[in-house]
Amino acid sequence: MKIAVPSRGSQVDGHFGHCEYFTVFTVNEEKKIVSEETVQSPAGCGCKSNIATTLAQMGVSLMLAGNMGSGAVNVLNSQGIDVVRGCSGNVKAVAEGWLSGALKDSGVACAQHEHGCHTS
Repeated sequence: MKIAVPSRGSQVDGHFGHCEYFTVFTVNEEKKIVSEETVQSPAGCGCKSNIATTLAQMGVSLMLAGNMGSGAVNVLNSQGIDVVRGCSGNVKAVAEGWLSGALKDSGVACAQHEHGCHTS
């Protein structure tokens, strides 16, 4: 399993579409992180870029994010990537928190960024 986290420094970036890069964790069957890599963030709106396809091709099946609009959630979901919103703090601690069952999706979409990021 692979988990992606929009990142700025070692922290979860609060805005998926404008993060510095994505931290991608590879997780084994025992729910332990076995490797970590970074993927450069494309310029512009995350949901209008090819990042969902890129991450899906890498095997990412989960995005742990600070916040994002429903358009971005839909684009990621269309590529087989589940999304958990409302995450904050150190990226590795957040991933470990999800693996231990401590994180749940906030269900809150970033309404101010509803700007046409839709699948067609």
